[in-house]
Amino acid sequence: MTVQIERIAIPTAHGTPLGVTKYSSPKHKERTIVVSSATGVLQQYYSKFAQYFASQGFIVYTFDYSGIGESLVSTKSLTTFEGDLKSWGSIDQATVIDYAKYEYEHHTITLIAHSIGGQLLGFNTNYRLIDKAVLVACQSGYWKEFRGIHRYKMWLFWYFLIPGLTPLFGYFPAKKLGLFENLPKRMVYEWASWGRKEAYMMHFENKTDYFFDAFKIPILSLSFHEDPFAPQNTVDWLARVYTNSKVTRVHHDKTPQERSAKHFGFFKSAYKEVFWERTHQWMLNNTYQ
Repeated sequence: MTVQIERIAIPTAHGTPLGVTKYSSPKHKERTIVVSSATGVLQQYYSKFAQYFASQGFIVYTFDYSGIGESLVSTKSLTTFEGDLKSWGSIDQATVIDYAKYEYEHHTITLIAHSIGGQLLGFNTNYRLIDKAVLVACQSGYWKEFRGIHRYKMWLFWYFLIPGLTPLFGYFPAKKLGLFENLPKRMVYEWASWGRKEAYMMHFENKTDYFFDAFKIPILSLSFHEDPFAPQNTVDWLARVYTNSKVTRVHHDKTPQERSAKHFGFFKSAYKEVFWERTHQWMLNNTYQ
């Protein structure tokens, strides 16, 4: 099936547009997917995944968070961007959900979140428009939840790299460290404040910005063997935060049939039969086998 790819700019409450990509096929089936990416990962990374689901009859939207990729005005704007980390959920993610519903009012919407995308889901002001969610390696970032050398890496990240380098550049220079895209100053400071707390983002919970317990939808939460960024226990933690949702929690151990996807492999085309087709079935009938 031919997949059409369209670039869109959607206005936001930030005052700057979001760069969005829409994937569609002529014979769509009243189902929409919105992909919410990992921290600093460009939406292009999810293109093959989006094209596959578009070929299966879904309308698929990917997007870059404000200050990232096609939603970045300039490097200088990273120093003055007023949005915090929560706003990537309450404004960015919510804006794309709203746009998707506006374009296809009668479609069901599944949010597929990678890593921080599943954390941002709890701040999404348009949560009522979401029918299902798939959380791929979505976790707590509290440093003591990690083990071995990764615990010390997380401690260094939250306590030294972010607070040490961000004032020097006016933003977090992740590209210079070979990590991911550069991050806005205010956003990364809030992220670090979460990572130092045992309850992570929930340490700062309030009834105005937090909607985690308002979700009453089916959620599929996946984790993967030897994922250094989202160990099984950290993914368990986030799954429990969605207290009123029906969560299907699956951890993939390394087997000959399921090569370890770690943190980023799920979205690679090599895993189409292993993960994509099973996720497709779950979205249709809530079974993941």
